Amino acid sequence: MIENVAYQRCTKGVWDTTVPGIRFDQNGVSNYATMIEKLAQAYPRGDKGEREWSKIVSNIKKKGKNKKYDCIIGVSGGTDSSYLMHLAIKKYGLKPLAVNLDNGWSSDIAVKNIKKITSELEIDLETYVIDYDEVKAVLRSYMKASLPWIDSPTDLAIKAVLYKIASRENIKYILNGSDFRSEGKQPTEWTYSDAKQLLFIVKKYERIRLKSYPYYNIIKLFNYGFIKGIKMIRPFYYLDYQKVEANKFLMKYYNWEYYGGHHHENIFTKFAIAYWLPKKFDIDKRIITLSAQILNGEVKRKDAIDILQKPPYNLEQMEKDKDYVIKKLGLIPKDFTNILQNTNKNFSNYPSYMPLLKKYHKLASKYLKLVLPVTPGILFENEERK
Repeated sequence: MIENVAYQRCTKGVWDTTVPGIRFDQNGVSNYATMIEKLAQAYPRGDKGEREWSKIVSNIKKKGKNKKYDCIIGVSGGTDSSYLMHLAIKKYGLKPLAVNLDNGWSSDIAVKNIKKITSELEIDLETYVIDYDEVKAVLRSYMKASLPWIDSPTDLAIKAVLYKIASRENIKYILNGSDFRSEGKQPTEWTYSDAKQLLFIVKKYERIRLKSYPYYNIIKLFNYGFIKGIKMIRPFYYLDYQKVEANKFLMKYYNWEYYGGHHHENIFTKFAIAYWLPKKFDIDKRIITLSAQILNGEVKRKDAIDILQKPPYNLEQMEKDKDYVIKKLGLIPKDFTNILQNTNKNFSNYPSYMPLLKKYHKLASKYLKLVLPVTPGILFENEERK
């Protein structure tokens, strides 16, 4: 919570004073609610969104004509990517290559879901396996660094792999299943990291150099986005989509299984969200996702408040997951206890590209808009938190 500030909760969502950089107007509406509303205006759904998406589909087919694949979809076995594969094939007639990053932490349910969807839709699947010794070192290093979002190296690796394979296959479009309306925009203090920080933290805390672990720096991003013209598109920014309805559809038509919670398809991600963040940082990421879903009409505000009164998931299972993670990372309980008690940090305590992005904000904004077809949420966040 912000020091010396009385507790307050947004009147439109459930964002509250535990969220960094939050402000409230005279009606109790937070700047985070305003940010989501501005994103919704920038990327409208309905007829306008469908028209915009139709143009994108036409471009994907044009650039992929006479090729085996015209786009890549990163798949995790979760709701968003699974439903996106269905739409790509059944509704829009695209030719996707499914790409899965295997870092050794996918749940059995997630693996089965991927196989069910790709098999039923006859989509080729490429699985990129990272050397697990490096995975362990990377994840341990972020825990030792006492950063909130200890799974950010996985996020970086996923994007790096998608760009790498798109470049290799000469595919110009990557379809990403993320959606600010159902996920919200996480505060930078909670989740930011980049390749510069990744390399520094791994070297500092594990004293290794990464050989197989995928990542990309600013130069590589420029090469992928500007020189090679690879675009990462978020279809759900434009299409009418609700996660709950997508879950029901997938279970009915694909014998797909639900894995129990937001990003729980990956065991380490589940641990990071439901144990590490609440236990060490008193952070409940559900505040962000539920708030976005309230504005999107998926959840009633009263129900969201009730949900937040309960733990992120079963407390007994949480302890079992913690023990599993400790063992799988090659730690002993005493090591983990010491790590948990270390002083909390955030991305600003370590070298990163962020000071450069802030110093050259206007130039960075133009660069990101040039390289990325969808304006990054961080730019909307920066605007609302000035």
